Amino acid sequence: MQPDISVKNLSKVYEDGFQALKGVNLEINRGEIFALLGPNGAGKTTLISIICGIVNLSNGSVTAAGFDIRKQYRKAREAIGLVPQELNTDSFETVWNAVSFSRGLFGKSPNPAHIEKVLKDLSLWEKRNNRIMSLSGGMKRRVMIAKALSHEPQILFLDEPTAGVDVELRRDMWEMVRKLRENGTTIILTTHYIEEAEEMADRIGVIRHGEIILVEEKDRLMSKLGKKELRLQLQSRLEQLPGELTLEPIELSEDGYELIYTFDSQQQQAGVARLLRTLGDLGIEYRDLQTRESSLEEIFVGLVHE
Repeated sequence: MQPDISVKNLSKVYEDGFQALKGVNLEINRGEIFALLGPNGAGKTTLISIICGIVNLSNGSVTAAGFDIRKQYRKAREAIGLVPQELNTDSFETVWNAVSFSRGLFGKSPNPAHIEKVLKDLSLWEKRNNRIMSLSGGMKRRVMIAKALSHEPQILFLDEPTAGVDVELRRDMWEMVRKLRENGTTIILTTHYIEEAEEMADRIGVIRHGEIILVEEKDRLMSKLGKKELRLQLQSRLEQLPGELTLEPIELSEDGYELIYTFDSQQQQAGVARLLRTLGDLGIEYRDLQTRESSLEEIFVGLVHE
């Protein structure tokens, strides 16, 4: 199956000589949620802007929905919906008029039923006759998404879609994004809320200094690069680690009442079993134990600072 987005050897050098992207290669499949992660200045927005036809590329090629973004600009752009990071709405327009107008910009004939569905899906129906200037920041963000969906795009870019949105609204948006994916929409998400990517994404891409350093299925990434931590609360205080334990990846807490054992997520449980047997042989008793897995945020931070 042809990918919805294909980026090949893409580079971008601005007039001042700054190279924002360096030989980027990326394919995004139809109907997946792809999270693009990277620190500020890594090139996320530049990459999105080029795919959406807002910024010109320097070298390479990009296709969206099978259309070359330069040779078939109108067709490619028609297939894309973009929710930019900045709130930019028609303050004096009503919600209904603003969303309907966005549909007309793409040459689509009026379709009140579709606009109604979009507004209801985004919990904007009750606000359809309100001027946008009267809405809260979270509702304005929803209007931006509604405008991006007005022309029924095949591909949807969400650049920091929940910035400034409260937790409840964020959860609602996550649910809406999942429904869009179920209907076949391809979704590319950039976010500073790493838990957002962990919650929703099928695949993760990490960009650093204008280069894609990793593309991986989320579950496989967390399994491959994640760490597990076993914490044992001891019955009695230890002054120092016994020599039998010093070869293990284990630490003793400052107060001497806790052992922290760290191991790879892919590693079998043999190490844990060996540790517990050794503690038993040494007569070290514990009253409780807890395990914890790395979050995607911890993996991400490790990658970009590696």
